[in-house]
Amino acid sequence: MTVPPDGNSVVTRPRAVRSAAVGAAACLVVLALLGAGVHTGFGPQLRIDAAVADFMYAGDHRATALDRLLEVLTAPGLSAVRLVVFLPVALRLVQRRLWWTAAWIVTAVVLVGPLTTLLKNFFGRVRPPFQNGGARYESLSFPSGHSSGIATLVTVALVLAWPLLSARARRWSLVAGAVLVLVVGLTRMWLGVHFLSDVIGGWSFGIAWTLLTAQVFGALPGGRASLRPAA
Repeated sequence: MTVPPDGNSVVTRPRAVRSAAVGAAACLVVLALLGAGVHTGFGPQLRIDAAVADFMYAGDHRATALDRLLEVLTAPGLSAVRLVVFLPVALRLVQRRLWWTAAWIVTAVVLVGPLTTLLKNFFGRVRPPFQNGGARYESLSFPSGHSSGIATLVTVALVLAWPLLSARARRWSLVAGAVLVLVVGLTRMWLGVHFLSDVIGGWSFGIAWTLLTAQVFGALPGGRASLRPAA
């Protein structure tokens, strides 16, 4: 792993920066709109959330095997999983003296959790009132921490690996990442611990946070923290 510049960085970096800026802005708009709906008690949004929650919830008396399966499927959104995945990567980057890249990964992966908690405290939304779902937790609901966590994990991995992947590998990585993000979000509703807008808000925040930090640290293609194939 080495740091650019390379022959394509002059062409690809402006496009990557623009695309990341647009993506981050769009995600922040979604987060703001959903958050405003939660904060003001916007009727249509709350009714959709309630209807989807009732439809998706796996039930208070679901089978133990199903409950354990859902807990396994939702686990990639945990902070501990992000630590297990990215700590060896960060250590390897430090070993190779890729300081900016390591600093970006640590910043994006570690801070998304506390920032999500701050947003939860600001919006103050109570979790769905299912007996074996959200009612078990005292923590707040919007945005979903698992959803922001998995969105951050996948986005960091994609941005980091993008310059090293072939076109075919990029397509498959996007598909695999999207499926993982979707599954974790769905499990939060199947378990009855989050509403639909919590999940979408979490995804939006995780993607926006990762793209913004990638721009700050120069982790986008051609930047000081981006990687390129070894010569």
